[in-house]
Amino acid sequence: MKKVLLVTVASVLAILTQAQLLTWSPDFPKEDDAAQVLTITVDATKGNQGLVNYTPLTDVYVHIGVITTSSTTPTDWKYSKFAWGIADAAANAPSAGANKWQYTINGSLRSFFGLTNPSEKILKVAILFRNGNGSKAQRNADGSDMYVPVYPSGLHVRLTQPPSEPKYIPVPEPQAWIVGTNFTMQGKASLPSNMKLYHNNVLIASQTNVQSITGNSSVSAAGNQVLVVEASDGTVTKYDTISIFVAPLVYPTAALPAGAKDGINYGINDTVTLVLHAPQKGKVVLIGDFNNWTESLPWLMNRTPDGDKYWLKFKAPSGAEYAYQYKVDDTLRIADPYAEKILDPWNDQYIPATTYPNLKPYPTGMTTGIVSLFQTQQPAYTWAVNNFNRPDKRGLVIYELLLRDFLAAHDWKTLRDTLGYLQKLGINAIELMPFNEFEGNDSWGYNPDFYFAPDKYYGTKNALKEFIDSAHRKGIAVIMDIALNHSFGLSPMVQLYFDASTGRPAANNPWYNPVPRHAYNVGYDMNHESPDTRYFTSRVVEHWLREYKIDGFRFDLSKGFTQNQTCDNNGSNCNEGAMAAYDASRVAIWKAYYDTLLLKSTNAYAILEHFASNTEEKELADYGMMFWGNLNYNYSQASMGYSSDWDFSNGIHTVRTWNKPHLVTYMESHDEERIVFRNLNYGNASGSYNIRDTATALKRMELNAAFFLTIPGPKMIWQFGELGYPYSINTCPDGTINNNCRLSPKPIRWDYLADARRKKVYDVYSRLNKLRFHPWYKEAFMSNNVDRSLSSSFKWIRVNTDTSKLVVIGNFDVIPVTGSVVFPSAGTWYNYLDSTTVTATGTAQNFTLQPGEYRVYLNRNVNSSVPTPVVTIPVSGSILEARTYPNPARNEFMLEVYVPATGRTGVELYNAIGQKLMTLHTGVLTKGKHLLTLNRDGSLTSGTYYLLINTKTAQKTIPVTFQ
Repeated sequence: MKKVLLVTVASVLAILTQAQLLTWSPDFPKEDDAAQVLTITVDATKGNQGLVNYTPLTDVYVHIGVITTSSTTPTDWKYSKFAWGIADAAANAPSAGANKWQYTINGSLRSFFGLTNPSEKILKVAILFRNGNGSKAQRNADGSDMYVPVYPSGLHVRLTQPPSEPKYIPVPEPQAWIVGTNFTMQGKASLPSNMKLYHNNVLIASQTNVQSITGNSSVSAAGNQVLVVEASDGTVTKYDTISIFVAPLVYPTAALPAGAKDGINYGINDTVTLVLHAPQKGKVVLIGDFNNWTESLPWLMNRTPDGDKYWLKFKAPSGAEYAYQYKVDDTLRIADPYAEKILDPWNDQYIPATTYPNLKPYPTGMTTGIVSLFQTQQPAYTWAVNNFNRPDKRGLVIYELLLRDFLAAHDWKTLRDTLGYLQKLGINAIELMPFNEFEGNDSWGYNPDFYFAPDKYYGTKNALKEFIDSAHRKGIAVIMDIALNHSFGLSPMVQLYFDASTGRPAANNPWYNPVPRHAYNVGYDMNHESPDTRYFTSRVVEHWLREYKIDGFRFDLSKGFTQNQTCDNNGSNCNEGAMAAYDASRVAIWKAYYDTLLLKSTNAYAILEHFASNTEEKELADYGMMFWGNLNYNYSQASMGYSSDWDFSNGIHTVRTWNKPHLVTYMESHDEERIVFRNLNYGNASGSYNIRDTATALKRMELNAAFFLTIPGPKMIWQFGELGYPYSINTCPDGTINNNCRLSPKPIRWDYLADARRKKVYDVYSRLNKLRFHPWYKEAFMSNNVDRSLSSSFKWIRVNTDTSKLVVIGNFDVIPVTGSVVFPSAGTWYNYLDSTTVTATGTAQNFTLQPGEYRVYLNRNVNSSVPTPVVTIPVSGSILEARTYPNPARNEFMLEVYVPATGRTGVELYNAIGQKLMTLHTGVLTKGKHLLTLNRDGSLTSGTYYLLINTKTAQKTIPVTFQ
């Protein structure tokens, strides 16, 4: 044992004698010294080792700028000299020996960087060393930028030994110090002065009238080793301090408290237990507001006996928010992967106070990187709707939106105020593009880093809950788009096991693959065969389903949840066909995840962006999952009037041989070009009929909608598609169109509601959506009973059930067309959208339609009103007669039965979009008055509803109004 200890100490001493990651001469550079020659040297064996053993030696360049008094953050570089990835000769850094490179600046730094405003001062030189194409970069061990301090005239002092990593706030380089370690301290001063060195307040060296001092000491006990250099000229005294934490020789080990899970665990009496999953790490110390961000023995976290987890239980006063981080193995500072709120030093400053009031300030100067927050006794949200009855997945009409591009205020409160618009549109679900914390503010959200925290750019936690609650009160489900295929670099789980030399997750990362296994990956690829990833994913979905009452998820790039290697060992040269082929391992992963989803919340939705083998999608659809069905190209071709690929039969689930209508088809999504943009720019024409004309382009969207929303199965509408949004997906902020602007903000055009042509498109969408939920027709739109003829210009679809039937015809050509269709039954049929009628013969009938003309025929006149308060339902030769009163009603109303039906009779209440709200009666409905009481749990607001009376052989609806 003693021999091992001696070897360890010797290794530590060897480390301490090596050069620092970054050194520079002179020791105290100035900004305006014309005679100064500043030479900066990097040692690639230190830090992230991004250039270690790199060749050719001549292919190393600097990326360089300055932090000035005008910089708003430590990363706000000013006056950067060279473009990234360009081998600019002026940026070349010559080799300075094995794994070392140098860069020299001759003369005034102000002149070199081009500062002209005398009031703007240089604080630091920001520098990175990289190879010519920028694929490799030498940085600090955690991947952060490197800095050289710039000093004004006068006395200054700094510790040069033990070495520090040159971060904005320098920190000790990784140290393997233990009790018994001997070390050397060295300090330098800018002017001759009286200098002293202290170790834990003990003077270890003192010299007068010097500019450098050296001393030796040793670690005699575990805890903080506070090292200080002092310089005094008799008038001014300056100090520089670093602190190195040394753990006990025997690390504290204890079993995880009963019931404690990874992340934040709130207990009784304001206790908090924090748990970090960090297998194979040496030590973890908790730092934060509660200990002034300083490591100390009381905050050294316990390690579980298996070495996998670190935990600490303590008491925190209730009500206050506390910022904290985990400091791992002396150098890495990470936030809690399970944090429900974080502070971001780079992006929070741009979030308006109106969006997120009273946001806790970032602990500037105390730490670096993202910090997490915990708060005991948080302000609770009181839910109005606790038992939301989710709409049947087969009949979902989903509205997909990106809050950033939907509302100028981009916050949950404003979106809540917009629910009336969406309810009138007739949708019954909202799919929100990712809103868990992602990198930056201005984003689509598919660059996630924290999965339990709502992104503050959209508002507060309780504002989000209030939005979801309000949507539920209106019968609208809320679906969360989430990217669990990958994470980005600010994720603490990425950072915790990261190979900085290769710029990718380390081979021992419990959650991520070092290189992507499949095509289309961005960020860092998750390994969904890892038990740690599966545990994390189950915790994520449980959190949103239970804490926020989310109704389900749209899983981004679900096809990527595989470990089948379809790329080369560098994560490139991917075989897309092999990725899409049937993958039994991926099927098993998704079935297990879906089981977990339903275990956490019965009937929760799982919508997969899969685009894999039809055999695979069919199997998973039969299991209960839903799938995105992209028909953008087909509907675009038809809308533009071009016959190639204008058949959208593949939007019918039975055409794909699926047994269940779990295909979420869409004409547009966030990923697809806008159809009206295509109409206006590429539409066909014949004579005076020109699809590039705005009025005609918009009418074509009505035509599309008639053949989209009437096909059975769930549907999805992309935001503003119902108003004929004409901007390209690649529109730039300046109005130009460029592929690089795909993710850029888009114009928000609520003024379109005042345009009668666009309002007509909205009205058609709205009426078709409401038909889908009419009590007479809602079952038809969830059925398999659909026929079609969609390959020619004259298209028709036919939905046929026992009682409710529908026929849609339309002309997608640019000239008049005559076509034939057979109605399912003879008799009077009603044109739903204009109240005209046609007499069907039950045999083939010809119709001549003008270009773009369409008709939606029903065998039942849903536009007629009920003329009498007494309804009569034929029941096997007898009748049931009943009426309701009062109308309007409040919390209860009377159902009076004049002639009862034989057998059981059900009475159910539906809202205007066809969602069943409650069952008011089951069993025999006898003659007489029946008092029915409403469950006013918040889901029932003032308005018109439908009472559906079901007997064994018939049904009837009665409109009722509630206040």
